[in-house]
Amino acid sequence: MLSLKLNDAAVRLLGVLAGLVPTTPPGGLAPGLRDQLAAGISRRGQVLTWADSVGNSDDAPSFLGDLTGWECYDSSFHLEDLVPVHAALVDGTPHITEDDQQILLLHGIAFALEFGQLVYGLEQPSPVRCIVAANETNATFRFHQIRSGEFWNYPGLDRYQLEKMVVIDFEPDRT
Repeated sequence: MLSLKLNDAAVRLLGVLAGLVPTTPPGGLAPGLRDQLAAGISRRGQVLTWADSVGNSDDAPSFLGDLTGWECYDSSFHLEDLVPVHAALVDGTPHITEDDQQILLLHGIAFALEFGQLVYGLEQPSPVRCIVAANETNATFRFHQIRSGEFWNYPGLDRYQLEKMVVIDFEPDRT
């Protein structure tokens, strides 16, 4: 099963109510994101990580409180580092326009959908949540296994007043 949730800010920015969200960003997925997908993911004990990560379950949950926090910390990266957008410096702080936030969200959603192939390709697939968030200073992608009682994000995405939030859950059938 695949589910896609967006907060109202992301719905407005992506124009979802005017039609379906495009799943391919203009010009296709950024090469840096393709490289990240090519690295793959691996299971290390109780956690999922990028295959090229130095993290392992012996370090989990460490100072992050639980396995979900550990996975989110380990898997997180900034989309603007891999997607060509302009981040102007305003008073020493990066500023990303709404247009560029839209581009980052589109790349994040397309990346997450392709990432789902990695989840389904695992020897023992497990439910995984991808979280894409964009605001005026940055955009991030992170993932974690879905575990009962552990959450990285608030379930009510509209609590995020300053971010455009997209949550994509992959829940492979285990039968």
